[in-house]
Amino acid sequence: MRNRLLFALGCAALALPALAQDYPKLKPGLWEIKRSSDRGQGMPALTICMDDAIQRDMYTAGLDSMKGLCSKADFKITGSRGVGEFVCNMNGTTVTSKSVMTLTGDTGWRTEVENSYQPHLNGQSQTHAVIEGRYTGACKPGQRPGDATLPGGQTINIRDQFGGAKK
Repeated sequence: MRNRLLFALGCAALALPALAQDYPKLKPGLWEIKRSSDRGQGMPALTICMDDAIQRDMYTAGLDSMKGLCSKADFKITGSRGVGEFVCNMNGTTVTSKSVMTLTGDTGWRTEVENSYQPHLNGQSQTHAVIEGRYTGACKPGQRPGDATLPGGQTINIRDQFGGAKK
């Protein structure tokens, strides 16, 4: 369940700019995504080939994954800044997540996330993470929207993870 919640929050964070009416969509193409945390649990960069449709799919999947887990899921963008607050239940622990996203046009974003856990989760009462995305150019030949290359070199298609590819 923990991975499901983290996946949902991650998808929503990646795709929220795409659906914000007052901010341009992310530029279609190849994106590099990095995550770091105060617990030393950084994530090696991964890349994902994105278009408008995959951004919408990621957003929808993120919200759908939160149903039944989160009693609050608010996110608002004003100009180039987004602020979010989520309250979710994970195996009896209430996770309160506050995030601030800073967008750099349609070619980059940085999200800082503060999580608090009541009662503690895995010995932690709070954590801090930073997730950054940046446009790196066109998708590689042969890639289709949703193809993500993981740090070990494995490629999966995000859309397939959401229940099948749309043509």
